[in-house]
Amino acid sequence: MKKYGFLLLLALMLWLVPMHGQAAAASNAVYLDGKALSVPAGVKIELVQNNVMIPLRVVAEGLGSTVGWDQKSGTVTIQNDASTIELVVNNNNAVVNGSKVKLAAPPLLRGGTSVVPLRFVSEQMGLKVSWDNKAKSAYLTSPVPAEDQAPQPAQPTPVTGGGSAPSAAPATVNSISFADGRLLIAASGAVNPSISTLTGPDRLVVDLPNTAFSSQFGLGQPLDQKQSGQQDAIGSADVSRIRYSLFNNNPSTIRVVLDLNAPKSYTLSQDSSGLITVTLTDPGTGPTPPVGAGGKKVLVLDAGHGFKDVGTTGILGNHEKDFNLSVTLKVADLLKSETGIDLVLTRSDDTYPTLAQRAQLANDLHADAFISIHANSVLDKPDASGTETYYYNSNGKELATIMHKHLLQATGFKDRKVKTERYQVLRQSNGPATLLEVGFLSNLQEDMIMLTDDFQQRVAQGIVDGIKEYFKL
Repeated sequence: MKKYGFLLLLALMLWLVPMHGQAAAASNAVYLDGKALSVPAGVKIELVQNNVMIPLRVVAEGLGSTVGWDQKSGTVTIQNDASTIELVVNNNNAVVNGSKVKLAAPPLLRGGTSVVPLRFVSEQMGLKVSWDNKAKSAYLTSPVPAEDQAPQPAQPTPVTGGGSAPSAAPATVNSISFADGRLLIAASGAVNPSISTLTGPDRLVVDLPNTAFSSQFGLGQPLDQKQSGQQDAIGSADVSRIRYSLFNNNPSTIRVVLDLNAPKSYTLSQDSSGLITVTLTDPGTGPTPPVGAGGKKVLVLDAGHGFKDVGTTGILGNHEKDFNLSVTLKVADLLKSETGIDLVLTRSDDTYPTLAQRAQLANDLHADAFISIHANSVLDKPDASGTETYYYNSNGKELATIMHKHLLQATGFKDRKVKTERYQVLRQSNGPATLLEVGFLSNLQEDMIMLTDDFQQRVAQGIVDGIKEYFKL
């Protein structure tokens, strides 16, 4: 069954919501898997005799299924690869795949628009639906593929002969992160991962037998009471989200699922510290060596802010997030010729990894250096100017000092010195880490200079020079 044809029929489902009266207007809000379906202006979801009714136009336009309408007979036909449902206006009987089925309420015409009772379709297709009566909104959730579902608790294995069943303590998964086309799983203990690819929709599934989430896992990323969670991969060209759960209890197994936007190949690597790296590649390409292979220095470069977090806004209306990313990408381009460095970006486009995820990425990779690139601002002091560099942990002082020297030479701005500060990305990074404040976007003169490509290229070269000195390359 094709994905969108299936989801279209699923989107037609809602539970009955008890209410008084014969008809009541409801909200236009219908969410499928967390995303609002498009509801045309003037089209209403309504409650008729305790039945939630929704226009076919909503699901047809929102999901692109095949919906037919015969005005002469008043017949609505909904069709996908597996099912054909025929409904007739003002008729309590429907036909599903040739069999007659009784409806709790008939389809109706509303100003030339057909509305149908969604409970009926939900019973046919099994969509999980919740209704927020206060908000008058429907929340639809596509069924989870069987291979992705969390298991029922396993029954204890009987022990015979008066002994106890041998059981090795599971390894613990400390963090799961995704950045720059790499899935990183930090584990403590021996793990033997298995990977498979699935289609309809495209997914990459990583199973980690004899593992459990560590007690600290849920402190840094989502994990609900059912031992499952997910992260959005906003802006990634390859992945829409990352899901993870305690998939099995006997043996204890964690499953990680990458929901792919298109088929991808992959390479798998592990190091002695327990870091598992799955790198996405285009089909047909060769294996990718693990990060840091061959003694390369591992550098994590962080373009501060991103997506909805624009950072500060310049005096000319420009956003800090754009400056940070532009300089970061220029640094990355210059480092392509440095064979002794493995570079990993926390973001390469307009996305927003959390501060904890940025630091965790560096920790998972055991980065030799973490550098976060920013621009400064003091709105109530428009004359504030200059370049300053921060570190927090003592192991970051040398990195900050070297980077500041080269950054200051590149900018030509006032020297605001190297300082310590409890910034989260510095505080939570285990290895050497520094945060660069290139200049002040709140200062008109500096903002104008920082917008130019020549300046950004000069700053990028200065950052590269500092990196090479620190790494003794």
